[in-house]
Amino acid sequence: MKVFTIVWLTLLEARRRKLTWLVLALSVAFMALYAVAFYFVYKDITRFESSGGTQLFETSNTLLLMGLYVVAFLTVMLGVLTSDTLAGEIASGTIHTVVTKPLRRWEVVVGKWLGYGIMLTGFVLLMSLGLTLIVRLISGYSPPDLARGVALMVLQGWVVLTVSILGGTRLSTIANGVVALMLYGLAFIAGWIEQIGALTRNEAAVNIGIVTSLIMPSEAMWKRAAYLMQPPFLRELGISPFGAASAPSVAMVAYAVVYMVVALALAVRLFERRDL
Repeated sequence: MKVFTIVWLTLLEARRRKLTWLVLALSVAFMALYAVAFYFVYKDITRFESSGGTQLFETSNTLLLMGLYVVAFLTVMLGVLTSDTLAGEIASGTIHTVVTKPLRRWEVVVGKWLGYGIMLTGFVLLMSLGLTLIVRLISGYSPPDLARGVALMVLQGWVVLTVSILGGTRLSTIANGVVALMLYGLAFIAGWIEQIGALTRNEAAVNIGIVTSLIMPSEAMWKRAAYLMQPPFLRELGISPFGAASAPSVAMVAYAVVYMVVALALAVRLFERRDL
């Protein structure tokens, strides 16, 4: 119950800072802009392609994946911004008002992790399902395997969130944010190296990308999500720049889950041993 009290306080704090309302308002604005842009692009394509043509199919899938890629990127940025949740409170001394109460330190860490994780999950669901509905209403297109794709996007956000909380147990807010962004950048480059290697059939490049992704598996989750949400013929052609020519394996997904759990356990351990 103490953990869920921290979860509730974390959600209230986000609302007090107007973070929840700002994210909600900007999400609605983004979806409105996306709907207008998609409508006019799709309308223009229909002038040259008959209903149900391959080009319409490809365009709808590509534009949807573009929108979902933005959602994935924004989710990562929100996860990075949580670097202030522990580091900022430690620096300001606010954390003393919490840990002096009858709470164990692990309850504070896990409670904040769950609280921000719930917000990230809500953001991904709102945005991804909203964009999918927009595309469905305008073009009639629905991506395959949407449920697993969205679940992987959620996992991507949780991985970045956990890394941010881990860094916040030892680093300052700015240092933690920089480290989290650099790790994401490393994962991003690794993902592209793997995809280029897959397209050019360069096994060495693929292996380099896979090994590098082990350091930060966030981008690998997006690549698998994009792969699952592409029709089979687009997977083979690798047409969409926001899709994936090859998918990280199920083993990589399992690794990401284990990675997240280990990072959270390490965060709890470091926070318990830190002199406040």
